[in-house]
Amino acid sequence: MTRFTVLVAAPQSRSAVRSAAQRAATELAARAGVTTTPDVIDLADLGAALLDDSAASVTDALAKVRDSDVLLVASPQAHGTYTGLLKVFLDRLPELGLGHTVAVPLAVVDDLRNSHGIEEDLRILLADLGAWVAEPGLILSSDEIGEPERVLRAWADVAAPGLRQAVSVAA
Repeated sequence: MTRFTVLVAAPQSRSAVRSAAQRAATELAARAGVTTTPDVIDLADLGAALLDDSAASVTDALAKVRDSDVLLVASPQAHGTYTGLLKVFLDRLPELGLGHTVAVPLAVVDDLRNSHGIEEDLRILLADLGAWVAEPGLILSSDEIGEPERVLRAWADVAAPGLRQAVSVAA
């Protein structure tokens, strides 16, 4: 059974980023042959516990991320890159902590003309942790986030063959 996790790094709990990430996960699962329902970790729900080394909620979330076969990481663009929430959380993983994981970066940006940096930054971050990072990553503009299905389908058409192969190897 493939363990699939959606990691949401928006500063607001239950955000539009989370909703779009869950839709992307559904599309990805259908195209890549993943039959399990993804777990969702919303970093905004963890709040100040992210800075507490003894917080059980964060320890559990880190274990779930480390044990994932597929990890969709969704972050809005903040100051040109991913959010500090994501940085604080992923800094707690050990070196190569995502060594057996297929990672899918999802970035939400205000303006698609300024999107290259965040997608590249997410890709580098996930690869530095040992993940095989899906190409292409998914970038949604804030205008598309409410109804991302058209963009999700187009992205999945391109990304699905590589994802399907990567998932079959990782699982």
